[in-house]
Amino acid sequence: MNSILEVLPYFLLVLIRFTSFFLIAPIFSMKGMPNQFKIGLGVFIALIAVSTLPAEEPIVLDAYYTFMVIKEIGVGLALGFTAALLLYAVQVAGAFIDFQMGFAIANVIDPQTGAQVPIIGHFKYMMALLFMLTVNGHHMLLDGVMHSLRLFPVETMTFAFEAGDLSSFISALFVQMFTIALQIALPIVGALFLVDVALGILAKTVPQLNIFAVGFPVKIFTGFVLLLLTMPIFFYLLQFLFEKIMMSMAQLVKIMGGT
Repeated sequence: MNSILEVLPYFLLVLIRFTSFFLIAPIFSMKGMPNQFKIGLGVFIALIAVSTLPAEEPIVLDAYYTFMVIKEIGVGLALGFTAALLLYAVQVAGAFIDFQMGFAIANVIDPQTGAQVPIIGHFKYMMALLFMLTVNGHHMLLDGVMHSLRLFPVETMTFAFEAGDLSSFISALFVQMFTIALQIALPIVGALFLVDVALGILAKTVPQLNIFAVGFPVKIFTGFVLLLLTMPIFFYLLQFLFEKIMMSMAQLVKIMGGT
């Protein structure tokens, strides 16, 4: 009984880090996933973490324990936000494509967040989630959080990062998100731009042609054909995106732990 009471504070802190991660991380934060499953998965993984990564220092339930709980909530949310932000690059890429195809005025409701998102962006995001499940990306996310327990243990009370390091990391994260979004959208956006140029030349050479009645169907048809043709490139770029997610999560943990 005494050993269980000694391990319980450490177990609760690990559980809080994982459940906080589930609140915002891709796949795990979807509304279609029952909360009972999230809590059960967190408890199961916390039990494994406690048995394989014992606490280096004993943790007691005192006044500082509340601050440790708040710290673990922040760490879990930060890791989940890092993974979600980079994956949202797929939606940003879809927004670029929608704007060029003429779908920018039409949005759909994202069942995960309840917000309005672009049509092509939502389609690409669902394909990215499906590809992540196919390549066991959800396992890599859980492994990233488990690895954070080694680099930044829950019994560590203080953060070792400087404000400049954290701000530089966040700025670089946003730059990487838009860079990846441009890489995903550039083949289709560039081809549709050439279609616009061709339609402009056609409007000048054949003034009698109603270019507005012809241009929109042509751009939509061309956009869908290019989406089909560039699908292998999209999945190829997703591999680098998932690697970037894991690297960013590890970098964030190193910044917070000062290692």
